[in-house]
Amino acid sequence: MKNWLLKSFLAKSHAKQEQAVGSSSVSSGAEVLLKRLEWTTIRRLDGVLQGDYRTLFRGSGLDFADLREYESYDDVRHIDWNVTARTGTPHVRVFTEDREMAAWFVMDLSASADFGSGERRKRDVANELTITLARLLTGHGNRVGALIYGGGDAGGLDKMLPTGSGRRHVLQLAHELLAHHARKGQQETQLAHLLDAAGHVIKRRSTVFVISDFFSAPGWAKSLQQLARRHDVVAVRLSDPLELKLPDMGLITLRDAETGETQLVDCSPSFRKRFQEIAADKEAQLRESLADAQVDTLELSTKDDIADALIRFAALRRRKSLNQRKVA
Repeated sequence: MKNWLLKSFLAKSHAKQEQAVGSSSVSSGAEVLLKRLEWTTIRRLDGVLQGDYRTLFRGSGLDFADLREYESYDDVRHIDWNVTARTGTPHVRVFTEDREMAAWFVMDLSASADFGSGERRKRDVANELTITLARLLTGHGNRVGALIYGGGDAGGLDKMLPTGSGRRHVLQLAHELLAHHARKGQQETQLAHLLDAAGHVIKRRSTVFVISDFFSAPGWAKSLQQLARRHDVVAVRLSDPLELKLPDMGLITLRDAETGETQLVDCSPSFRKRFQEIAADKEAQLRESLADAQVDTLELSTKDDIADALIRFAALRRRKSLNQRKVA
């Protein structure tokens, strides 16, 4: 099924985008956005996520900390055989995680990201999430970078922002996101090209946030799986309620966001039922692909509060980390 978007909503989204980018300067818009997020979302998260920092954002290495006697739940690979031989009692090495890390935002901002059935587009949600996480991470002394893709088949990247830290770097990131425009009227998104480019650009083991609605040509699942073999990958799946279920709207014009193709349809009960069935099938396939890639997934709708979503996600990561320790 093509990624049809309601033309009326798409037109409203374009008007919002032009107003946001073309009024004064993008730099001032970035400053306003960052200040708003700092006063609302970031201040709230900075306190709540303190205890979840290590599970939500993983460091790039381990430092030796101490020795202690072996317990049944310990990893046998951490046994120090020299100390064990001297003492006659099994001892294990205790490590602490290197908290300094690099995080990368691999962002699919193709044309379908401009869709939103309400006041926020998927692009707006992606921007707010990225700036929030970037500010939280750089506030702890870590570095963040971004790879931005605008659709089509242009080698995978529109913009690369190298890793950096500090508020000025976050402002530069916000500036790039607000100034970015998706390429219109081209072929469908090639998400695999973006993921392959990320694999070549990101050398050091990092936490990688792949932010996309995953409306793409086939083939991206294998590229995501390869990226996850080296990095701690979090898939941030963007969505809008209207993509799963259509209301009774009568005769409407649908438009493919990426090719510009339009089609007039009667939004009858039978059409809405078929639309919902196809959307449910695509949803199941997407979830299966993400599960096969063995990446953690953060579901983020245009109706969601970013702070609440991140708090829930941190709790899931914490439980997963505890379960992994028990199994080991």
